[in-house]
Amino acid sequence: MTRTVAVVLAVLVTTATLSAAAAGGAVGASQPTESLAATDAQADGYAGSHIEFATSSNAVVDYRVGGQPVFENVSVESRSAHHSQTGIGADVGLSAVTNLSGIGLEIAAQTETRAEIATEGSASLSAHDTDRGILTVNAGEDAQYVQLNLSEESTAAVSDEGDRVHVDSGDRTGVLLVAGDGDVAVTDTGDVAADLERESTLVFRSYADDERDDDAAEQERLIADGTAPAEVYADDRDGDRVADVATYGQDVAVETHDEAADRLEMAVERAQHEGTVVIVSVSEAALEAVGSADDLAVTVDGEAAAEADSYSDLEGGIGEEPRYMVTHSSEASAAADVLVAVDHFSEREVAIQSDTEDGADDGDSDSVPGFGIVAAIGALLAAVGARVR
Repeated sequence: MTRTVAVVLAVLVTTATLSAAAAGGAVGASQPTESLAATDAQADGYAGSHIEFATSSNAVVDYRVGGQPVFENVSVESRSAHHSQTGIGADVGLSAVTNLSGIGLEIAAQTETRAEIATEGSASLSAHDTDRGILTVNAGEDAQYVQLNLSEESTAAVSDEGDRVHVDSGDRTGVLLVAGDGDVAVTDTGDVAADLERESTLVFRSYADDERDDDAAEQERLIADGTAPAEVYADDRDGDRVADVATYGQDVAVETHDEAADRLEMAVERAQHEGTVVIVSVSEAALEAVGSADDLAVTVDGEAAAEADSYSDLEGGIGEEPRYMVTHSSEASAAADVLVAVDHFSEREVAIQSDTEDGADDGDSDSVPGFGIVAAIGALLAAVGARVR
């Protein structure tokens, strides 16, 4: 049976004109798709509000977040090709994997919030213009090595958790982890290498100042173990709303469509029946219309979702009942993350609607009170639609 999940983000209720960036493959047919040639992007690189980089014939070059240099270059090569070229066996430790030849790559598509980078092999890269500077490398159908040479300002160390690598770049801290099967390690030369099994993803997230706290570490855990296969980002730029979605798993598909002026629905599919967690990051600028993260609320099937008081409680909602948590990025920032645990999947309809008493109890009503401007929200959240293999 198709069910309806309503995720209420009151912060997004605004009369401002929305400029939504397409966040991947398929979006609702009623929503215009942004041009793939963003005005601030270059043919051989990308320059956005938060990230910038260039590309060579076989590497991503000078990857920066918030103006801070992080990686001198990022290159990818299939494991089999590297072993064949170097004569190195599979039993050699990951820390010895250096000097990758790299495979050819090019920017295949660009939007205001995203750059898709295709390679000559099965691997693909996505750079997300968010304040976390997310960069992902998906292995595709073949196992891959990834080499990340650090900038002069950066240093790398294995985290206390043991399954992640921290990259310190001045006033920013980045974390590299593998979603799926694989490993990431500091090499003998002080740089970083990753070994990805097929269909696994290397994920880089960056935090400013003291933003990487216990909540950030918990989110990283959810991404690494496959519990959180998607992360949505909402921002306000010069009065316009933009949105992006980063996907870390291979079995999730999201497509948005505006059913009515007072209601937005999003079709969500997952190959597995098991539920999952979706991370929704709302920037400080996007929250200004509301003034506080306390104004964010979540409903599921027209019913208020249960508020979890811990991550274990949140994850307990999978297979039981929809639950949510709201966390703050840091004491110095008003930005917030809303983590929504969906109980189970097949094909489901996600409805975005106003945070009103009547609206929460009557998801099927033709007119939801307080929702005269939801058509604008529809334009924003259409940008979140992403079709993933």
